[in-house]
Amino acid sequence: MDTGDDPSDRRAVASYTDIRREGLSAWLPAWAVPYALLMRLDRPIGSWLLFLPGLWAFAAAAPFPERGLWLTLLFGVGAVVMRGAGCVVNDLWDRDLDRKVERTRGRPLASGAVLPRQALAFLAGLLLLGLLILLQLPPVAIGLGVASLLPVALYPLAKRVTNWPQAVLGVVFTWAAPMGWAAATGALEAPALALWAAGFAWTLAYDTIYAHQDREDDALVGIRSSALTLGERTRPFLGAAFAACILLLAAAGFLAGLHPLFAAGLILPALHFSWQVRRLDIHDPGLCLRLFRSNRDAGLLIALALLLGRL
Repeated sequence: MDTGDDPSDRRAVASYTDIRREGLSAWLPAWAVPYALLMRLDRPIGSWLLFLPGLWAFAAAAPFPERGLWLTLLFGVGAVVMRGAGCVVNDLWDRDLDRKVERTRGRPLASGAVLPRQALAFLAGLLLLGLLILLQLPPVAIGLGVASLLPVALYPLAKRVTNWPQAVLGVVFTWAAPMGWAAATGALEAPALALWAAGFAWTLAYDTIYAHQDREDDALVGIRSSALTLGERTRPFLGAAFAACILLLAAAGFLAGLHPLFAAGLILPALHFSWQVRRLDIHDPGLCLRLFRSNRDAGLLIALALLLGRL
């Protein structure tokens, strides 16, 4: 039966939905799929972005390779678990709003595939697993991990009360930098704070790109974002934020006493950031999503630059 919809329009809508019904979902039993989607296992980019500032810290400060590899494993698993927990918290806050946004109306809580009480029990399990991982770390890192829970819980509220919720996300998604430094060295030192500040500027940039996907829907339902605040001024803002990230990374390398090869290595992520700014079209949500996802590669290039500085 002809629905009256153009097939290309249906494909376009499907390509921007929040749900990916392939990959991991195909391997899980049916009862587990809504929980996998709830913690975004179908879209690992968020776990990568949460993990990468920690990788920067290990690359710059791990006292020996074995320690760096062990921390990489711990923080990698921890990033998946805690990003999942953060998504559950976010979706519990936003389930009514998500039903009004095309990209998010299929999320498990918004669609009713998972009930709030089930989500809370699942969240408790994720937090318990996160605690077990956290207890493998030195005391300073444990304290930083516990302190991260407050901004994680407050981020969904920030979207309702400030035009810059990306700043709160910047605090959350870069927390692994000082925490990772403390895990590697047992102390919180100046280079770790510079890495945190660099990651904060990076997060402001990439999440502003991401927020442009939902700009119109957000305006309709009353959600605030840097994308709505900046509008057509987004490109120069991204240029400034990415430049601040590179300068703060250079400061972190100087404070850590890294080899000058680190500064040369920063050329590659700087070129990647420049490419993102040039390519940006805030009226193309598909392109915004691709640029946002490309920041995994930018973060890995930064880690490579830090490793070069250890030579």
